[in-house]
Formats: sequence, structure tokens, C-alpha cells
Amino acid sequence: MRKDLDMADDVSLTEAVHRPGALSSDGGHRGNGPNIGSGLRGRRKAFQSLMFTLFRVAAAVNGIALLIIVTFLFAKGYSAITWTFLTQPPMDSMTRGGILPCIVGTICLSLGAIVVALPIGVASAIYLCEYARPGRMLRLIRLAINNLAGVPSVVFGLFGLAFFVIYLQMGVSILAGSLTLGALTLPVIIGSAEEAMRAVPDTYREASLGLGATKWQTIYRVVLPAALPGILTGAILGISRAAGETAPIMFTAAVFFTPSLPRSVFDEIMALPYHIYVLATAGTEIEKTRHLQFGTALVLIVLVLGLNLVAILYRAHLRRKRMG
Repeated sequence: MRKDLDMADDVSLTEAVHRPGALSSDGGHRGNGPNIGSGLRGRRKAFQSLMFTLFRVAAAVNGIALLIIVTFLFAKGYSAITWTFLTQPPMDSMTRGGILPCIVGTICLSLGAIVVALPIGVASAIYLCEYARPGRMLRLIRLAINNLAGVPSVVFGLFGLAFFVIYLQMGVSILAGSLTLGALTLPVIIGSAEEAMRAVPDTYREASLGLGATKWQTIYRVVLPAALPGILTGAILGISRAAGETAPIMFTAAVFFTPSLPRSVFDEIMALPYHIYVLATAGTEIEKTRHLQFGTALVLIVLVLGLNLVAILYRAHLRRKRMG
């Protein structure tokens, strides 16, 4: 009889344990199992909403900061923007005249830097993504590229001065400045190009190789066209950084004053970032040229936005063409 009662208690306990929500943590009965699931989903949804709100706030802060900067420069510098300011060289100790040599010099340096950095950066990304074997050497190469991206720009300027200007005897010139800025923007282009090629599905490569194409034909005709929009994103970032740098070009390309436009890559030039520095710190009448400083900064921002806009439009055209 005792044995039968024990077996009946065991059966009842087993049924209670396997029934959803039957026992609470203290041994009592409860029926709120579904409430726990809904509460957990509610907490997850609240956390997700909080994170999305933080992301929106971060994006809004960046946008507002850019708007404040542009508005401030426009308010301070719009009075200096005239046809003479955009089409004439500086005059009267740079207290009058314009900034045409600076505009031309900045465009030459930016385009020269991209011409130097883009082929080398894409070739390096092709090797890292398509040919290099995973291992210690690949990790060391990527570590070196990441460290190169963190080197201060003034160090690149000193390197350009020692190697391009003095050792290779290029002198202070567009060529030396472009090579220095190209080295400066190289890590950005390598990183963006490598990520763009990694984003290309492996099925593209497998289909091309399955049709009898070689490894290089697959890369040249399949992978690179598919990754080109992402590569152009890196080029846009490179142009933006090259156009706004002062330290590298003050050692390798830019001069205090020259009224003439460059005629070859071995000529020295003026540039907008260095011209702003000169007007703000080394000019003969700094307060008198204050509106010219803000006007030059405003032109620099518009020039960078214009170069970026051209690249963005071309990237959008390629994407539409790819989508058919």
C-alpha cells in the first residue's frame, strides 16, 4: 500500500513539472509562463528602440555640426566671394585680389594624389583579398596598413621632404606633393577597396571559373566591376582628405606666394589649406584679411563638396548601370 502511494505521488509530481507554468520557483503553482515571454520581448523591443534613438541622435549631431560650420563660414566669408576673388591672384601683400592660383593648386594636388594612390591601393587590395594566403604574413601586412592610417600627416610631410624633395631631387613641386598625399591616402583606399571586393558574392567567382575563365580574367571582368562603387567610395574619402591637408604640402609643394599658374608637374604652387594658414598666422595684416580667410575656407569646402559630388554621381551611374 505504501509503495502504491509513493508511485502515485511520483506520477503527480512528474505531470506538474512538465505542465507549462505549473510550478513557480518556490514550489507553488502559477500560470504566467506566456507573460514571461511577452515581458522579455518587450524589454528587447525597448532596448532596440533606445539604440535606434541613439543612432539617430548621433547622425543628427553630425549633421547639425556640419550645418553650423558651413553657416558660420558662409556668414563670415560670403562678403569676400566675388568674381575678382575667384579669378585673380593675391595682390598687395595678399590683402586684396583673389585665390585663383590656390584653387588650381588644390585641384592639381587632389587629382594627382588620387592618380597615384588609386591604382596602387586597388592593386594592393586585389593581392590581399584574392591572392594572399591567410596566415601571419597577411596579418602583419594588414597591421602595417592600419598603423599607416594612424600616422600624423606632418610625419608624411617630413617623409616627403626627405625622400621626394631632397633624395629624389624633385624639389618643391606638384609631383612631390602629389606623391606625398598619395601615400597619405593609400590606407583609406586599400581598406575600402578590400572591403568592396569581399562584399562580392563568391558565386560570381565560381560561375566565372566554371565557364573557363582564368583567375585574373575573373578578377578583371567580374570582381572589379561589381566592387567599383565601393572602390569609388574610398576614392571620395581620399580626395576629401588630400584636399584639406596642410602639413604634407607645406614641406613638399606649397609656397607662400606665386602669382603664376603651374605649367608642369615640377612647378611649385599655392594651395587653399596652406593659404588659409598663411593668412591666419603669417600674414602682414592678419586682421585686415580676416574676411579673406573665411572666404578661402568657404571656397575650400565648396571645392571639396564639388569633387565629392562628381564622384558620387559617377558611382550612382555605375550602380544604376549594374542594376540594369
